[in-house]
Amino acid sequence: MKNSYTIPRNLLDGLEAFLRVAERKSFRAAAEDLGVSPSAISQTVRQLEDRIGVPLFIRTTRSVGLTEAGTLFHAQAAPAFASLVSAWEGARTYGERPAGLLRINMPRAVVPILIEPIIADFCDTYPDVDVEVIGEDAIVDLAASGHDAGIRVGELLEADMISVRLSPAFRFVVVGSPDYLAAHGRPQTAADLKAHNCIRQRIGGNSIFPWRLIEGNRSVDVAVKGRVIVSDNQAMLALALRGLGLAQISEPLVLDHVARGELEIVLDSHSPSSPGLFLHYPGHAKVLPKLRAFIDHVRAALARGMLDRLIPPV
Repeated sequence: MKNSYTIPRNLLDGLEAFLRVAERKSFRAAAEDLGVSPSAISQTVRQLEDRIGVPLFIRTTRSVGLTEAGTLFHAQAAPAFASLVSAWEGARTYGERPAGLLRINMPRAVVPILIEPIIADFCDTYPDVDVEVIGEDAIVDLAASGHDAGIRVGELLEADMISVRLSPAFRFVVVGSPDYLAAHGRPQTAADLKAHNCIRQRIGGNSIFPWRLIEGNRSVDVAVKGRVIVSDNQAMLALALRGLGLAQISEPLVLDHVARGELEIVLDSHSPSSPGLFLHYPGHAKVLPKLRAFIDHVRAALARGMLDRLIPPV
């Protein structure tokens, strides 16, 4: 199908040459400024005039001046060209140093674990980078939604993503409150979950996050049932703490609650391991300095052990 263009092709060709000749009032001086021959710049300007369909300069052996059309063209083209140059330089700075808005998508539960401990220091270190953290558990298309990067558990990453490990592996455990377990009993096998009220999670669209458990030497997906479906881990955790039912959730999120006796882990030996948390971004995208700075900052925090208490290894 033939393309339909709203502006002529090569519209800007010769514009800089025209503006330089108009400023210097000399083809030779303009050619020296631009590092080309006088004949080359004369030909470039003449091609521009041909495309516009009107002479822009009055040329004599002694001087160069603008025609009426050239004066009108110069009055509007000069500020527009300056804006283009400014836009070019402004955009180029994003590739030279960490600057601009960094948008990162991640599950809500990850924000206090990974971002809150480091965000203030990151903002102090990189004052030209603004950070927008979007906490949502649904799987999103990073490019379509305008995010620079995302953070997800390894098993949810797309194959065309570049990933950077942010945490060691951790388990997904099934937990319940002491009151719930006293009233409904403790499941001993994966099959026992069918008799329990299980709090389920929708991860986007019509997908319900499956409960995956280890049975012997293999993993099995268990079709659990429950009266409540939530959209994020924090809601699931809150309902489990209130004794509504069992929840399968990442172990780092419940360690403190287990230590305080507010939750108990059941089916402990059946708990599957996750590869861990990864920062990911499209593989075809160039890593801008703002994202590279964030990756390096998080890695430095991990190397210092800042997050070891929050994300213990399996």
